[in-house]
Amino acid sequence: MKVEIWSDIACPWCYVGKRRFEAALAQFAHRDQVEVRWRSFELDPGAVSAATAEESAYVDRLARKYGMSLPQSQQMLDSMTATASVAGLDFHFERAVAANTFDAHQVIHLAAEHGLQDAMKERLLRAHFTEGLSVGDRDTLVRLAAEVGLDADETTRALESQAHAAAVRADEEEAGSLGISGVPFFVVDRTYGVSGAQPAEQLLSVLERAWAESHPLTMVGGADDTACGPDGCAV
Repeated sequence: MKVEIWSDIACPWCYVGKRRFEAALAQFAHRDQVEVRWRSFELDPGAVSAATAEESAYVDRLARKYGMSLPQSQQMLDSMTATASVAGLDFHFERAVAANTFDAHQVIHLAAEHGLQDAMKERLLRAHFTEGLSVGDRDTLVRLAAEVGLDADETTRALESQAHAAAVRADEEEAGSLGISGVPFFVVDRTYGVSGAQPAEQLLSVLERAWAESHPLTMVGGADDTACGPDGCAV
């Protein structure tokens, strides 16, 4: 079974959705036969990376984006932080640095070539939402990539040459063709689509349904006279 997940680094619901999906997968009987592929999606392709959180206060940006007051914006962030905590995540929006995530998505594609895609995705999300690191800064990306096992020189070359830019654009174009307009978005075996960070129970239900449909039970043999049913037992 293949599960593709479109998401962005600067998306708090994507981090919560990752944890909920992991909880669902942990309960799935066939989890060892599931291939998970992270796909690129930029919520704000025109975002400009900042150097520090002070230059791009999250609460201010949120208020401007949705035309709300600062107290309303802070209330939204507090609610999101509480939701993340239930999922076992430690959000610190006051540390979050505004970032253009295009290069970060390229690093995730590079990591996929080395079997480290999930580790890279996790590291970038934690860097942005918990640690307040600038995931739009190339030096930071190279360092974080090295932490999960990628070669620093290879990562630097890949970013300088934009080696995975086409792959990021291809993911985004495919999202458009599938009608994906928000993330996280889960696509299971190109049959089922799940929008948003749905509860683990719902995600598990989709996994089980998709598995049952792609692996139907095949009956062998003829009529069974050694079985019991609602009307009794054949003897």
